[in-house]
Amino acid sequence: MQTRQDIADWLDEHQVRFTALSDEIWDNPELQFVEFKASKLQADFLAAEGFRIEWDIGGLSTAFAAEWGVGKPVIAFAGEYDALPGLSQRNQHSPEPLAAGEPGHGCGHNLLGTGCLAAALALKAWLQSTGRAGTVRYYGCPAEEGGSGKVFMGRAGAFDDLDATFNWHPSYINSAMKGSMLSVNRYYFRFHGKTAHAAADPHVGRSALDALELMNIGVNYLREHVTDDVRLHYAILNGGLAPNVVPDFAESYYYVRANEAQTLDEVCQRVIRIARGAAMMTDTRVEVVYKSGSTRVLSNEVLADLQYEIMRELGGIDFSDAEQAYAAAINQHFGDANVRSLVERYGLGAEAAGQALIGDVLPSRDKGHVSPGSTDMGDMSWYAPCSMLQTATWASRAAAHSWGVVATGRTSIGHKGMMFAAKVMALAAAELVLSPGILADAQAEFRAAIERSPYVCPIPAEVNAPRHEHPLR
Repeated sequence: MQTRQDIADWLDEHQVRFTALSDEIWDNPELQFVEFKASKLQADFLAAEGFRIEWDIGGLSTAFAAEWGVGKPVIAFAGEYDALPGLSQRNQHSPEPLAAGEPGHGCGHNLLGTGCLAAALALKAWLQSTGRAGTVRYYGCPAEEGGSGKVFMGRAGAFDDLDATFNWHPSYINSAMKGSMLSVNRYYFRFHGKTAHAAADPHVGRSALDALELMNIGVNYLREHVTDDVRLHYAILNGGLAPNVVPDFAESYYYVRANEAQTLDEVCQRVIRIARGAAMMTDTRVEVVYKSGSTRVLSNEVLADLQYEIMRELGGIDFSDAEQAYAAAINQHFGDANVRSLVERYGLGAEAAGQALIGDVLPSRDKGHVSPGSTDMGDMSWYAPCSMLQTATWASRAAAHSWGVVATGRTSIGHKGMMFAAKVMALAAAELVLSPGILADAQAEFRAAIERSPYVCPIPAEVNAPRHEHPLR
């Protein structure tokens, strides 16, 4: 392996191994912090390839770091493998769960983690064959879906010595991200009241559910008086068990999102005051429990431009007629909101917008764009220059976090997007070794950004992630 083309060829030669690993994780979806099988599969895979494994990063039993090589640069690939609740789905183009209520990979993290692992192995193989110095590090990162695993890992110092970080995400298109994503804080609001018979002596009761509903009403009125970047959403986790019993306990789970940290803090405090006001109105008590949070993404334009040029050289993804037909069958179950958004954001032509799978490489036209989603990759992006890639693995109209995403995650569609991402990331990482000036430019851009806005960990020191013993280690 002497040239960049050798890296792409190596990934093609080993593709079967990587798709098998991804499929095994898809077959065994696991929720945040309990990704026991996925983390062990990946760590064992890397250990067999000569990587040194360190477990319990940041106090998380399913977080690990795998390292190979010595010296600078230290280049990281950040993988994920947690699934989403309630998205079990058969490997087919119509909605049908394998097991109702069970989790599924509705964000494609089986592909995400394996693609980053494949890129790390390809870079290792290239460094080894050329005799060049450098350290390759793969992070197995749990609990991206609401658990902020990378925030706890970073808080423990896991990312302090990195020179550059690569990550990708399954998506509708092939593009290198220059925009950002929202910061988020997550809270449990637990209301405590007094139970009573709802008909015989309702005057004795103090309804925790009344308080919770009043809080939700207040927050919904708040939506009129926040900036456009703010997002507020919640789920009721407990609202009582029977209508004829005044509930003495009710619980909601809130996400509060905003772009800038100051705005986020201000809105969070307003939400908390609404909760306390609802408790006062109902003569109940509210317990505010902070769960987790993450920071907006700091995209590195130098790395994004590098990855875009590599994507253009590789030429995008060629989806077959059968793959297009499979995705078109999925699209029949969804509207066209995703496509309208892509047309507006990336200027898709009529031909590309009409495809069920969009294999073209699109320029990074999202500079300054802030996606309404959130990710703990945002926090990792504040430790070293970071570029988040996105490649086409989803049917163009399938909603994110839906069965339609799960339905392509174990097919050749998902496999092609994953391997394309692995090639781009591995080739970009090799270029940083070959061209130290590019890395220097990326780091200069990064330093200027954090001087303007220094990073502050969003999770208080006294808040720790839930601890689970790993049964497979």
